[in-house]
Amino acid sequence: MMLKKLGLGALLLTLSGLALAAEWNLQPAASKMAADIHWVHEMVMVLVLVLFVGVFGFMFWSCYAHRKSVGHKAAQFHENTTVEILWTVIPAIILVIIAVPVTKVVVAQKDTSAADLTIKVTGIQWKWAYDYLKGEGEGISFVSMLATSRAQIEGSAPKGENYLLEVDNELVVPVGKKVRVLTTAADVVHSWWVPAFGAKQDAIPGFIRDTWFRADRTGTYRSQCVELCGKDHGFMPIVVRVVPQEEYTKWVGEKKVALAKAADDETKSYTLEQLKTRGEKVYAANCVACHQASGKGTPPAFPPLDGSKVVLGPKDGQIDIVLNGRPKTAMQAFDRLNNVELAAVITFTRNNWGNRTGEAIQPAEIKARRK
Repeated sequence: MMLKKLGLGALLLTLSGLALAAEWNLQPAASKMAADIHWVHEMVMVLVLVLFVGVFGFMFWSCYAHRKSVGHKAAQFHENTTVEILWTVIPAIILVIIAVPVTKVVVAQKDTSAADLTIKVTGIQWKWAYDYLKGEGEGISFVSMLATSRAQIEGSAPKGENYLLEVDNELVVPVGKKVRVLTTAADVVHSWWVPAFGAKQDAIPGFIRDTWFRADRTGTYRSQCVELCGKDHGFMPIVVRVVPQEEYTKWVGEKKVALAKAADDETKSYTLEQLKTRGEKVYAANCVACHQASGKGTPPAFPPLDGSKVVLGPKDGQIDIVLNGRPKTAMQAFDRLNNVELAAVITFTRNNWGNRTGEAIQPAEIKARRK
């Protein structure tokens, strides 16, 4: 009975160990590129393990078998041509064994030619902007932001299944198609990475860099920005949904219709209440992480808006700061927001908390200040 218990315990321990190893392994590959990267990783790890065991095993055996207590005396020698040739040639052969498959994978990673779809990805503190530039879906543009609620983040609500890995707008691509990804950034360095595709590229302000992937399986794949990019670096998820071609074509049509319906009329004049209502939503999506829902900010990095001299001062000054950012500070440019969104959020800050200017900033005023 005891042996059976021990056997069962050993089996459970082994299974739990395998589960832990799987949890800490690379994500399951959803593309040939990711599978190739995984294979190279495993091959190198096995080779390193064999070398480690071989070299240290031989070293420990030598120390044990030739110890002084069994009568061995230390040999006196200075040079051995054979040994020097061996420890030069063998590592060179090992490096070649590693370099050949690694080079093939790296070269394949850089081949972004003949893409079926080209998508520009712009990293913005702390969200991603996607622009479909080539292929079916050309002309679609949207911003993808964290969808996890502040209540979950602050611990006042239970964590969801995809805590910090859920977005309001997923990047949608068709299965089996080569997707070229152009990366850049609007403020600081970010990094777009989907491990299941074997695709990773830094997004650097002022530069366009590219990578590509071809998803072999449908499904939803999640990741995050992997470049330390500021205060909310951990709240910048990436979600890619891979769908069949028919479903993708349907999504493209529906997305274009939805974007056309949602387009704001920038020639219209809005009431103060309309702007405040819209501005509250824009503020929650873009500003609350730094300036807080209370408008008190987190000084000195993020100054308060409640009672701010800028917010209560001339409106053109605040418009310019929101549009263009403030150099050498964490305040980025929000020029990707349209004129209605900017007018709304500025109106909201000037008429919320203890701020009561009574001013309604109109889209035309934002348009006039754009450079």
